[in-house]
Formats: sequence, C-alpha cells, structure tokens
Amino acid sequence: MQPDPHTPSCNSRDAHAYHEEAHAETVLLEQQLCFTVYAVSREITKLYQPLLKALNLTYTQYITMLVLWELRETTMKALGERLLLDSGTLTPLLKKLETQGLVTRRRDRRDERSLQVVVTEAGLALQEKARHIPECLLQMVGGTPEAADDLRLRLSAALDILRNREPIINNVNDV
Repeated sequence: MQPDPHTPSCNSRDAHAYHEEAHAETVLLEQQLCFTVYAVSREITKLYQPLLKALNLTYTQYITMLVLWELRETTMKALGERLLLDSGTLTPLLKKLETQGLVTRRRDRRDERSLQVVVTEAGLALQEKARHIPECLLQMVGGTPEAADDLRLRLSAALDILRNREPIINNVNDV
C-alpha cells in the first residue's frame, strides 16, 4: 500500500530516535503543547468577553474591527488572510458587523470578484470606546507591558515558524 502523500508521516531517523527515548508521560494531555496553546487561547478569549459585551462585539468581531481600524478599507480576501479566517467564517461575521452599521461591503469597481470591506463612521467611533481594552486585559492577568510584549513576540515567532514550515511528517504509523 502506497502512503498517502497528504497524510502526515514521521519517518526520519531523528523522529524515530526521539520516539524511542520518549517517556510514557509525553502522551498525557497536560504534556501536549497543542492543549496548552488551546487552553490559553480559550482563557484569554473568555477574559475579553465582558469587555467586548459592552461594545456588542464577539472576540472574532473585535479582531476584525482591529484590522479595519488600522486599514480603514481592505478586501475580504486580505482580511481573511490577516485574521487566518476562511470566507465561510468571515462572511456571516461581516454581515453581522454590517447590520450593526460598523462596516460596509461592496464589490470592487475594478474587479467584480473582489469584495471591499470599509469601516463606517460608527465603526470608527467604536474604536475610541475600545481603546481601553488592551490595558484592561493586562490588568486582569496581572502582567506588565514588557512581559506581554515579550510573550506576544515569542508567540508571533512561533506562528511564523508554523505557517512557513516544510511538512516533515508523512505517516504517523512509520514512527
């Protein structure tokens, strides 16, 4: 049976050696990097909820507005790429923001396939009301601006590595 080229595989000598040396504890949930990142993300998102409720925004709507406050206007494709969201997630989110009067969507006159997303005056006014959120979040976790910047830079570097990596695993069963 030929291995599926799209199925992750781990058949390098280094990976095999690592597997042989690994302890049974490494298969525990608490030892998994993926779970720790997932749990931290969920907890941070929960911290945002009361702050965003006052603005009538969800966390995903908030990060969308952050991009739009910065750019004022962009394409839906560029917005999705920046937020790491697909169009199936972004479309209903933008419709809701449009219903709230925070953004408008329109076809690009030069390219009908492209959808422009523009922040409205009401959307810009919301930016002022949201200005306190980063500081409030920092106070909620008891961190310093320096520690937050250091963590953000390290996580951004990890994200860059993960997004730009070459696949090294082809078949998990080869380990």
